[in-house]
Amino acid sequence: MSVAAAFKSLKSSALFSWKPTGKLQKTVANCIERTGQGLHSGDISTVRILPEAARAGRYFIFGSNVIRASIDNVVRDTPLCTALSKDGYSVRTVEHLLSALEACGVDNCRIEIDGSSNCDRSVEVPIFDGSAREWVDAINQSGLKVAVDIGGQSCQKLAPYLNEPVHVLHNDSFITAIPYPKVRITYGIDYPQAPAIGCQWFSSSMLDESTYSSSIGPSRTFCIYEEVEHMRNLGLIKGGSAETAIVCSMNKGWMNPPLRYDNEPCRHKVLDLIGDFSLLAQEGNQGLLVAHIVAYKGGHSVHAEFVRRLVGNDAVSEELTA
Repeated sequence: MSVAAAFKSLKSSALFSWKPTGKLQKTVANCIERTGQGLHSGDISTVRILPEAARAGRYFIFGSNVIRASIDNVVRDTPLCTALSKDGYSVRTVEHLLSALEACGVDNCRIEIDGSSNCDRSVEVPIFDGSAREWVDAINQSGLKVAVDIGGQSCQKLAPYLNEPVHVLHNDSFITAIPYPKVRITYGIDYPQAPAIGCQWFSSSMLDESTYSSSIGPSRTFCIYEEVEHMRNLGLIKGGSAETAIVCSMNKGWMNPPLRYDNEPCRHKVLDLIGDFSLLAQEGNQGLLVAHIVAYKGGHSVHAEFVRRLVGNDAVSEELTA
């Protein structure tokens, strides 16, 4: 397919434009299979990542159901994770896997996932150590290859470039983006109730696979120790432990040191943002917005609302906008 035809088939909006990256779309060279426990459900699941053709994009197969990794399928108001749903079936906690796939350049792949219960209509991606490192290592072991279509033709990879400033605001949390010639992410968090975390920032414009693998992918999810019981009473983090997250006490500080980075919690937020922004991807093209993205005290719901704003979804909540 010509570049002109590829442009014509993509959904766009006045806020961003698709432009060539100078790269070809890729897929995994070999099948990847990993089994582990879900963070929130505590259930065991197996994920298989298979090569796919150019322009197929990334999608999940759960049972016989196809669930595309698209903002159109994101479940609203899912606490502490990103979930995708289609026709009554859902895949939860997809953000770490999608972050690794986006950052490592796996543009097209079929992701088969099987849960421990064949009758369940919901399944969760394994959490492993709370970071994306297991997925990055698996992708590196597999390697990548150029994806081709059914006619054996490769396809130019496009990226979404921001045309004008955009922002989403919710109380004291916000995400804003301004046009910039490359991807740059600046992220800040503030946990005054846990001084060991406190206020911290991380910023990087070097978001290639190498930088992601060394500086972002290994950063683990985190939680406040005093909030664990409340979250479990809500049916969350049933599979959580000191092996699947870094845990900080309000009074005693980090309970399972050492940290991998001084600002590991903030870097993990960048990992999550890359995974959530990957849901802008279409037809095997880049999902991560080419812009300077600045986020403060964000989370999965705010990330998703920002992507919805980009694609012109009129269902954006008024309370999440300025």
